Amino acid sequence: MLKVALVASALQCSLFSTQFSACLAQRLTAVKNIIDCGHTGYLVPTSATFELKNTGTKRIIIEDVKADCGCTKVDLSKKELNVGETCNVKLIYDARMLGHFQKQASIVYRSVSGNERQVPLYLTMKGVVLAEIVDYSGTYPFTMGELLADKNVLEFDDVNRGDTPQLEINILNNSGKTMVPNIQHLPSYLTAVSTPEQLMPGHAGKVVLTLESKHIHDFGLTQTSVFLASHLGDKVTPENELPISVVLLPDLKSFEGTNKQYAPRMELSESSLELGMVNGKLRKKTELILKNNGRTALNISSIQMFTSGLQVTLGKRTLEAGEQTKLKVVGDLEQLKTVRTKPRLLMITNDPDHSKVVIPINIKK
Repeated sequence: MLKVALVASALQCSLFSTQFSACLAQRLTAVKNIIDCGHTGYLVPTSATFELKNTGTKRIIIEDVKADCGCTKVDLSKKELNVGETCNVKLIYDARMLGHFQKQASIVYRSVSGNERQVPLYLTMKGVVLAEIVDYSGTYPFTMGELLADKNVLEFDDVNRGDTPQLEINILNNSGKTMVPNIQHLPSYLTAVSTPEQLMPGHAGKVVLTLESKHIHDFGLTQTSVFLASHLGDKVTPENELPISVVLLPDLKSFEGTNKQYAPRMELSESSLELGMVNGKLRKKTELILKNNGRTALNISSIQMFTSGLQVTLGKRTLEAGEQTKLKVVGDLEQLKTVRTKPRLLMITNDPDHSKVVIPINIKK
């Protein structure tokens, strides 16, 4: 009896293993099974596009995509997927009823080599249909996760030691659920307050960031990134990144009053530089002349870049009266195409009239 039981158990395990292996062999998965479409207007169709992938070990055939009602149309980009291949399924809801909606579609599929269908894959689109939809694209042009914002880059410019300037981000909840807006990964020199603390669907709010400049030790440019989240504990992604730059000015009180006549005087041969297609030719590098027209030594204590994609070299950082040097710039044009902020150079000097010098880099196409 024991021997019979062991044989039966072994057969059951073998059967289970075979079924499990077959399941893994033909598997269709979605990058996102649920997509929140946010708000739409009455009779204004809204859509959600799902990316599907064959993560199994056999070629897959999608036999049918069944929407749960006639109010939702389906568009399938391809029906057969090789191993590792992807396709898109687009669900389009006609928005003929006001209020919250949740529409579902099932994906019926099988492998090419077998007739056995797999458990259907279910996709869900949801959102809210409003009697009247307001176009916020002009007021809130940046999408940051489920929030819309009026800024995606923050700059604290011309800050003196001890200043506490503030910057404000106006935000809008464009989803169908209540949010708790917050800023993640704040450095020690920044604080943030969201108003209101809870943001209802379709409502606007703001986030105020305050800079405590006394906590910044170095003059010149300090850069970091924070992340605008719609809920506490949200994942950090490039989509909700907020680059922040601070320019802290040096203290030049020693040149006040009559002493100013002895101050250094910086002169640049160009106020801006150009890279890219300049006069019909591709320019990847450029330069300017920097001269000290003052009566004492000119010190360039810091030279920094607001963006990546630039390489800068300066012949000399200290120029005696009447002396000059070259500033050379080489640009990675492909990388410069992807930066959010305008390419610029920043120099911090001991010239009281030009303690902060910003040189724009214009990228010509």
